[in-house]
Amino acid sequence: MGEMDRGAAGEPSSSAPAEGPVVASTSAASGANTMEITPLGAGQEVGRSCLVLKYKGKTIMFDCGVHPAYSGLVALPYFDSVDPSEVDLLLVTHFHIDHSAALPYFLFKTNFKGRVFMTHSTKAIYRLMLADFARVGRAATEEQIFDENDLQRSMERIEVLDYHQEVEACGVRFWSYAAGHVLGAAMFMVDIAGVKFLYTGDYSREEDRHLKGAEMPSIPPDIICVESTYGVQTHLPLYEREKLYTETIAAALQRGGRVLCPVFALGRTQELLLLLEEYWASHPELHRFPIFYASPLAKRCMSVYQTYINQMNDKIKTKASLGNPFDFKYIRNLSGISDFDDSGPCVVFASPGMLQSGLSRQLFDRWCQNAKNALVIPGYCPEGTLAKHVLTEPKEVQLLSGQVVPLKMSVHYISFSAHADYTQTSEFLSTLNPAKIVLVHGEATEMGRMKSALQRRFENEGKSIEIFNPKNCQTVSMEFKVDKEVRAVGKLADRVVLKDGERVSGLLVQKGFKHTLLDPKDLQTYTQLSAGTVTQKQVIPVEIPFLSLSDQVASIFSKVELKEGKGGKQVIVIDPGVELHSEDDKVVVMQWRSDPITDTIADSVVAVLMQLQMKPSLGRAETGVPYRVMKSLAADSGERDEKTGEKKLQSPEAGLIDEVLESIFGKVQQDAKKGEWIVSVGDVTASIDMRTHAVQCKDDRVKSQIRVAIKRIVQALYPIDCGC
Repeated sequence: MGEMDRGAAGEPSSSAPAEGPVVASTSAASGANTMEITPLGAGQEVGRSCLVLKYKGKTIMFDCGVHPAYSGLVALPYFDSVDPSEVDLLLVTHFHIDHSAALPYFLFKTNFKGRVFMTHSTKAIYRLMLADFARVGRAATEEQIFDENDLQRSMERIEVLDYHQEVEACGVRFWSYAAGHVLGAAMFMVDIAGVKFLYTGDYSREEDRHLKGAEMPSIPPDIICVESTYGVQTHLPLYEREKLYTETIAAALQRGGRVLCPVFALGRTQELLLLLEEYWASHPELHRFPIFYASPLAKRCMSVYQTYINQMNDKIKTKASLGNPFDFKYIRNLSGISDFDDSGPCVVFASPGMLQSGLSRQLFDRWCQNAKNALVIPGYCPEGTLAKHVLTEPKEVQLLSGQVVPLKMSVHYISFSAHADYTQTSEFLSTLNPAKIVLVHGEATEMGRMKSALQRRFENEGKSIEIFNPKNCQTVSMEFKVDKEVRAVGKLADRVVLKDGERVSGLLVQKGFKHTLLDPKDLQTYTQLSAGTVTQKQVIPVEIPFLSLSDQVASIFSKVELKEGKGGKQVIVIDPGVELHSEDDKVVVMQWRSDPITDTIADSVVAVLMQLQMKPSLGRAETGVPYRVMKSLAADSGERDEKTGEKKLQSPEAGLIDEVLESIFGKVQQDAKKGEWIVSVGDVTASIDMRTHAVQCKDDRVKSQIRVAIKRIVQALYPIDCGC
């Protein structure tokens, strides 16, 4: 039960359930309000996205990707900067390898024991993407960060959620919004103790041929971690990019060239296939030029897209009502280079998109020396990749064989990358108006320009928003002072009258960072908890009559009754609920309902019984009365000391003290006239007053030992002072 002063009533936050009035509100100490955000990847770079958030004792990791420019262990995020065993949650935004391909390694090559979440469609495509990534990586390098077995086991660890589905795990509340970008991509909103953190991952606010744009969260976050891939750049309008893309491909074909479009197996590829299918249908003169979708996963990829058409936009849903929009007429599947008839002009979509290895690299090496051919790069290219290198217009390139050859094919960069540009991001941030912004997933220069541009915009709008652009492993710390609220629910809420300073009593229940005050009768209604009692039993051996035991107990506790129990056996009942059952002449069973008061009484009863076991003969006088009553009777008997004239008391503990002193210090002599015990320890002699227990001794060490011994004896005899 809890009792507290009621603070001023406040409006519930937009995400708080309507449970009842706020009955208390307090602020935590400043040290407990520090949030730490550390990028382990994608800090002033593009690739190996991985961010760690720490707040209120919770640790959350967002994304777990590899860097496409590297291979093996060097491609991983800087996992050595975090203790994986402390990570409670891992939230993966989408299936691209720079956001998900390190997940099997983190799950099974570290001591991570937390939970992993992603959307349904992301999980389905993640399996296909990483299988292809492992296959291509196996051919390119001997250093593998995971194998097929790790990938399959990771599927068993991954939990799924729908957009807008609120999940509470490890004391953290979170949900997701559609992010555009690719099928299944999500932005995660995390709520820890009332502080809301939005991680966008890769997102795009622009609707295309098959996906909706990213949603605008209905609940404004306190902090946003947002991508800065394109810095201050602004994309051309979509129709202009589509026109440029199709015309560039058509021109290369009509001059007798071959067109290579390096893409990932899934993602923007489907958008480009839809575009070329539509363009070919309206241009009969191009029908003689084949289009190949070169991926061993092509058929399986298309089946996944068909399964999740409900997550796409109205355009594709309308087409789906008339037939399968991904059943192409002019596009053929190509499983590998061995099945490719390279006999004339054609268009080939081949993975991977960065030209690092695989079929796209093989075709590039084959076609790069012919000026009729064209390389059309449709996506963002990170530093360190071949795709990024050829955009700098080098005169020569190095083939996989190591040979250096002239680069004669034309190179075109027409971005269909579904990343937000500056216009989209600045409007997105201005609308949500967070207190703080953390920039990730951008090259250092572009990120710096974006930070400056955003600061100027917010200053002009009169907004005070802090912006951070940390490097990898650089921690950003920020303070958030959030009131801790306690809300009344159920019958207690109905009784509450909102008056400052009034005290409210109820059962305080904490779940995660949520505090609820309720009537105990409402416990099962508003929680998954239930009230219960613990009944304890203890079997105690005794060697005194049960009636004498009843007298002893009655001399200590005020409310004691002797009743008849089952089978006619006697029961001593000590209020408020401790019972002593007589089993036989040598055993007593003590039973009580556990709570702080009855537990204390039970302990006291055990102490009394132990005392009687040590000296059962002291348990009763000839009249059968207990110790302290016997002391009172002795005081009234008229016996007096011959010298002092004071009443002479021979307390029941005297014999016990005598025996214990002998067991510790050896032979003890009694001086009956002086009423003293004489104890000798070596050459040291001490005297102990039998009545007051005062110790006289010149040796302080021996004096202290005797005092401690007597004190413990008396405490054992009289554990509770009843004033007798």
